Amino acid sequence: MKIFRNPDVMWREEDEYKKQALDALEKDDEAADIGTSILYYDGRMLTLNILGTEVWKRCDGRTLDEMVSELIEVFDVSPQVLLKDAAAFLDEMKEKGLISCED
Repeated sequence: MKIFRNPDVMWREEDEYKKQALDALEKDDEAADIGTSILYYDGRMLTLNILGTEVWKRCDGRTLDEMVSELIEVFDVSPQVLLKDAAAFLDEMKEKGLISCED
């Protein structure tokens, strides 16, 4: 199933915070609470952490398996954990109407 970002959602990546998150990951520190991008939709704002940002950027027609294959090189976790976390993130984004899926 191919996954696409909702084209009506505006977003931007926060370079300074992305660097902080990547530095934290490099040192095996906690990075989950560092917001690295912001989504704007329906008068709302949502901050994504580094995993959310990297998954969001790949919602361009790739499948979940393709995303996980790429992201396993970035994040030091097992493929099963990464798959579970990315799938949970995508479920939340779909529930909010921020992504769509096509066969």
